[in-house]
Amino acid sequence: MSADFSRTPPLDHLERLTTSIGMYEHALFHEPKPEHGYCVDDVARGLVFLCREPKLSPRAEKMLDLYLNFTLAAITEDGACHNRMDDKGHWTDEAGRGDWWGRACWGLGFAATHAPEPGQRAAALDGFRLLSITHSPDLRAISFATLGAGEILLYGHDEGVARNIALDAKTRLSQQISPDWFWPETRLGYSNASLAEAAMVAGQTLHSEELIDCGMGMLEFLLTLEIRDGHLSPTPVGGRGPGETEMEFDQQPIEVAAIADACARAWTITGDSRWPLEIERAWGWFGGDNDVGAAMFDPKTGAGFDGLHAHGPNQNQGAESTMAMLSTAQQYYKFCATT
Repeated sequence: MSADFSRTPPLDHLERLTTSIGMYEHALFHEPKPEHGYCVDDVARGLVFLCREPKLSPRAEKMLDLYLNFTLAAITEDGACHNRMDDKGHWTDEAGRGDWWGRACWGLGFAATHAPEPGQRAAALDGFRLLSITHSPDLRAISFATLGAGEILLYGHDEGVARNIALDAKTRLSQQISPDWFWPETRLGYSNASLAEAAMVAGQTLHSEELIDCGMGMLEFLLTLEIRDGHLSPTPVGGRGPGETEMEFDQQPIEVAAIADACARAWTITGDSRWPLEIERAWGWFGGDNDVGAAMFDPKTGAGFDGLHAHGPNQNQGAESTMAMLSTAQQYYKFCATT
């Protein structure tokens, strides 16, 4: 199946996963699994996705409001953030500052600048300020947070807390990088391109060409490791270190979505025609231009499949994979479909 079909994927499955409380995290095939509840990670992804949409249906407007309120409700008075909620609407974890804290900052940063209603934008900015009382020790968390802080700083708000996040990212994202392993970690993990995008965003907001170049270099380095025979062959769940160049599985859609986002950022900064081609490559992975030749989504419902194995896709259709597919399609139709 080609990814170049005539319209963007529908939101049917996203609506199926969404209740009056939030977005169910897991599904067995296409059926949500309520017993696994909800998480901020997925809802914040949904918030970013909807805030990037140029036009929302009435149902999508309601989902955006729901995702915003869910994210805001997760924040505690000291700026920590819950992640997991059961299907009855009760938080089941201790509030903290892990990856979900960073994703909450990301979602609220987008909503603070791009949500359709002034009240939504104001509430999101207040939530972002509260989250930013303290920072996270986790590199990915601060990278995700930088993506939200960058939206706030680049689109008209001179927020000191957002700038502090960008400064924190500047320090951390340039550590450990060497010419032989141009990456701030000793091993690739997941959603890797988000780190490269965060470096670019921090460079934009801090007017640092050196940091922008660092982010570009990280993205180039990542793509040299994740392109095989002309298509994406993403870092698997187990990660990837120096010298590990073999094709591996389980490949996750979130890795591909992060590449599409980072390449979209690179295009907005440089205008280099290479970057829409890389976004197209990322969208092609979902359409079957991958190591197995298998489509990674259902074009009838807009559901994304939960990972690529050597024998084909995991047919479960959870929130993370669905949001990753929808987000990549969104970037493709914005930057590539009309070029």
